[in-house]
Amino acid sequence: MMASLTKSVAEELAIPVDPRIAVFAADIAARYPDGAAQAVIFYGSCLRSEKLEGEMLDFYLIVSDYRAAYGDSWMVRANEMIPPNVFPAQHDGLAAKYAVLSEHDFHRLNRVEADTVSVWARFSQPTRLIWSRDEAAADRAAEAIAGAAPTLLTGALAHMEGDECDALELWERGYALTYGAELRAERSNRSQSVVDFDPDRYRRFTRAALADARIQAELDGDSVRLLPGQEATIAAEQKRWPALRRRGKWMTLARLAKASATYAGGIDYLAWKINRHAGTEIAIKPWQRKWPILGALVLLPRLIAGGAIK
Repeated sequence: MMASLTKSVAEELAIPVDPRIAVFAADIAARYPDGAAQAVIFYGSCLRSEKLEGEMLDFYLIVSDYRAAYGDSWMVRANEMIPPNVFPAQHDGLAAKYAVLSEHDFHRLNRVEADTVSVWARFSQPTRLIWSRDEAAADRAAEAIAGAAPTLLTGALAHMEGDECDALELWERGYALTYGAELRAERSNRSQSVVDFDPDRYRRFTRAALADARIQAELDGDSVRLLPGQEATIAAEQKRWPALRRRGKWMTLARLAKASATYAGGIDYLAWKINRHAGTEIAIKPWQRKWPILGALVLLPRLIAGGAIK
């Protein structure tokens, strides 16, 4: 049933956005050698709130491969070993950060075989394709993203309390799992607020996403019910989550360290993110900007206090 889910994803990707965002995306794509950029995708809190001024927009730039994007730069290896590379961008009064992934990695990291949650957790949520090289590139992006929702629901189904739950509760459980698998300063009700923003969207996606989940379940009205005889599959999915949580948190630290070389002002963004989601008032000191890796490590207690490390 992946074709049905891919169709739904493609329709959602095509929903129009503020024209300034599309112009911004085209500007980012134009920064790379001809033929490297394939798609730019908009996601995150600014998509949900439609607030642009004074905010940090979130983009993913999908490239054909890293060497096409960077040439012989060290960033090829950095993007391969610790994906994605993240860069700041500004255009016409708007600010953003954009993450770079190859088409191969984008497809892989949206599947249940991915060894971190960071990509599929984001792309199981609403997204918009705001620039693509051509129709074929747009189709490949939709196909890659179609793997995200089944991956999220596979984890959620393995951690259900009982054999039946409401469809929206299932999505919320999935997002709660992903927040626990990254170093993220999020409020305790964050997973619920993500789903509450557009509950009809999540209900629409449930049936097609369940059809492609690794754990089998049926949708009866608004209720999801596990099918019997899957104890081994459920146990296997549960078994892999402790490793996902450990790796996800270490990968967050590794990305912070890498960002000190690729992301000007990364330490300020981290503080802004913590303040925004944890209600703190962190002010970055000059020494933390001079040594951003050490400065980021000093912020870890705030991440813990914000409930990101569990």
